[in-house]
Order: sequence, then structure tokens, then C-alpha cells
Amino acid sequence: MAILQKSTSDYDAILVGAGIMSATLAILLTEIYPDINILIVEKLESAGQESTSAFNNAGTGHAANCELNYTPINNAGEIEFRKALSINNSFEKSLELWASLYEKGKIDCKKFLRFTPHISFVSGEEDFNFLEKRYQLLSKFNEFKDMEFSSNFPEISSWAPLINKNRNKNIKIAATRVKRGTDIDFGSLTSEYLKYLVNNKNVELNYLTEVFDLNKLKNNNWAVHLNKGGKRKTLIAKYIFLGAGGKSITLLQKSKIPEGRLFGGFPVSGKWLICENNELTTQHNAKVYGKAAIGSPPMSVPHLDARWINGKRYLLFGPFAGSTTKFLKEGSFFDLFNSLKINNILPAFDVGFKNLDLIKYLISQSIQNHSSRIKSLKKMMPSANSNDWYLKNAGQRVQIIKKTQKGGVLKFGTEIINSSDGSLSALLGASPGASTAVNIMTEVLRNSCFLKDNKEFFEKRISNLITLDCKYQENIKSRNNSILGFHQFT
Repeated sequence: MAILQKSTSDYDAILVGAGIMSATLAILLTEIYPDINILIVEKLESAGQESTSAFNNAGTGHAANCELNYTPINNAGEIEFRKALSINNSFEKSLELWASLYEKGKIDCKKFLRFTPHISFVSGEEDFNFLEKRYQLLSKFNEFKDMEFSSNFPEISSWAPLINKNRNKNIKIAATRVKRGTDIDFGSLTSEYLKYLVNNKNVELNYLTEVFDLNKLKNNNWAVHLNKGGKRKTLIAKYIFLGAGGKSITLLQKSKIPEGRLFGGFPVSGKWLICENNELTTQHNAKVYGKAAIGSPPMSVPHLDARWINGKRYLLFGPFAGSTTKFLKEGSFFDLFNSLKINNILPAFDVGFKNLDLIKYLISQSIQNHSSRIKSLKKMMPSANSNDWYLKNAGQRVQIIKKTQKGGVLKFGTEIINSSDGSLSALLGASPGASTAVNIMTEVLRNSCFLKDNKEFFEKRISNLITLDCKYQENIKSRNNSILGFHQFT
């Protein structure tokens, strides 16, 4: 498509995808640079309908309070704790931004945030010893000083009654609890962000608009080619952010930046067992995370969650994985095949060969029936009745395949890819994702073209919104507790 070379751009920034990541980035940009001109484009008819939607994710404010996969055992038999500390500090930055915006009347935290205890629960001698050792290690740090440990059956039952009802008391059990956990409706959070943003005359939001191509111009601006209802148009932007979930990989490839040639994607689907029985939902006020079976991938960590979605209480158990070739829930079955290029096809096959157990696991998950899923649920909730639960599809996740000198490696976290001149950023990957969006998007901005000549200004403005010091700060935590109303839920 022929493009006229323009000296000025239509927008300072075009953000692709109207999910939690783009919404967070837009909030940070407008708070730091009030006059910035932003366009957010979304393929679907409303915001946050893919991974951001409440039923498409765990709704957990991931702070490593209960997620045992963030504290793995290394080859020396020691518990790794650095990732847990990092994630906890990153989530505190999210709380700090929300508290700051709430204090200024820009968002209503009651629409998306509930303080909900986070519990780790295990059974059996080996896992008991692991959890006790984990507690002894983490509770030494200020971040986890409020963590409680118990192996007392009645006490654990008081924390989460449903996990011990009908349980064999002869089997050793243990649990840790952090009362200051959270349940977050990231879809509602995104709506709060966007409701505030669209009142800003410098922010536009276009739905039912798809980016089908983009290319770099000679003046270092970007031409973004859009399709809305069959009508195509091209807009010029100084900066592009690809926050389109799994589809970001496809758009990254279209950008042709050298940094994008290292990546491919491995899609995974998800499912939840859901309960709406009021007798059960009112008894369980916690997020209870178990330990994944030996050899299972991180995505298989079982958890029984209290959820508040659109003001209604639910229980969700899972996630159950599945095999797919889609990169988005509303995507195409050709997504995976279309993403295979000369630069990543060999790493993709190498990853597939190295992860045959994972592929077998996904296939086995896909062919499970309701009875087998209820059997998995009963390991955490022995009294579960299959009639109280139904299956619902969750969101799509695309795990990162990264090219290496020896082939490829499959990564289960998130990764930011930036062009060398800072004019384009893309976010790939999954967990902990939305929970640490503020920290992730701050790093995106630090590597963007917006900081080329005014880093000091940026750091000063961002410091008014979030805490930059990675060390734990008790005064910040206390302030957030007060503003966000933690006392109301304890």
C-alpha cells in the first residue's frame, strides 16, 4: 500500500488492543504527558473481551502469596524465592497506582477490587515439608511477614471450610494464609480506566477496528493499516504498542523489526469448572492454590477461587488446559500456522520435540470428561457434587517460543520486545501478566521513544503515581490498605 511521507503524525501513540495492558499504558501516558494524542484500536465490539475478561483469567492479584510455582525447588534442593519477591513488589506497584487514582477520584476501586485471603494448601508428607520450609523462608521477608502457617485441621477448616469437608483426617495437611490477598475483575478495571480515558479529549477509542499491517516510514514514524467494516485506512503514529494478546506475535512479525525475528508462539486454551450454588459460594471466601502434579507445567496449578464478577459470587476451579491452534479466543484456527516463518519454524519444531510431555498433557486435558474433572476437583474439595458445577471456556494463552543458538526454548512468563529506536513495543506471554501490568508498562515506557530527551521528567512524574524503589516500603502498604479499604474485608 502506497503511503504519503508525512512530516507530522496523526497520533503520538497508537495502542493495539483494548485490554488491561493497553489501558494501563494509556493511563500512565496521560498521567505523565497530559497533552499526548492517543488512539486505542480494538478488533472486537467492546473492551477487555479476550484475556482481560473476568471468566478468561484467574482474577488473582498475583503477589506470590499462594502460588507455589513462583517458589520452585532448584537442582540443589533449595527453594528459589527471588521471583516471589519480585512479583510481590510488582503487584504492590499496581496497588499503589490504583490507590493514587482512587484518591484523585479517577477510578472506583470498589468496581474491580476485593481483598480476599490467599491460601496455599497441600496434603501428604512431602508437600507438607515443602510448604513448611517455604513458609519459614518467605516469612523472614517484610513482604510476607503477615503469612500464617497451620497444620491444624480445625484451623484450616475455619480458613476455608470447603477444602476440609469430608476429607480424610489421617492424611497430613498444611496451609499458609495471607489475609491481604486480592480478587480482581480485570475486565471491570479496564472499563474503569477507559471510562476515565475517553473523557480526555486527547484519547480516542475505536472498536470493530483491526490492524492488518504496519510498516516503518523513512522519518521513523509508523504507518498503521486499519480495517473497519470493510473500509481500509492508514494512520501515522510516532509510537506503536502491540497489546493484542496472542495476536501481538503476528503483528510483531509484520513490523519486520529485527528484534521480533527471535519469537514464535505456542497457543494453549483453558477451561474452568464453575459453581453458582449460593450455599457453597457463601462458605468459601478465599483463593486456595494447590501444588501441581510432578512433571506438570506451571499452567496446571489447581486452585479453588472465590470470585466476584459483575457483582455476583462464583466459585471457579481449574484451570484445565487444552490444545488449540488459535492465538485468540475469537481468533482463527490458522493463527499458529500463519505465525510460522523462516526465522522461527526450526525453533518451533525444536520446542515441540523437547516438550512432547507437555503436548501429551494438553491432549489428555482436552479429552477429559466431566467426571474426570470433578475427580480433580475432589482432591481439593472432597465434598464436591458434580451437579453443582458446569464447564466454561476460559481465555487463550500464547506461550513464548524464543530462538536460541541451540534451537528454541519455551517460556511461560511475559516478555517485552522493543525496537532499537523505542518506536515500537510488544508484549508477549502470559502469567503473571495483568497483576503486574503497572510495573510492566512502566518498563515499556522506560524503553520507549518518549524518554529520549526527558528521562528525568518521566521519573519525577511516575514517582508521583507509583513507588519506584523495589525495596519493600511499609508506609506505602499501610497507605494503600487505608485508601483501598483493606480493613473492611478483615
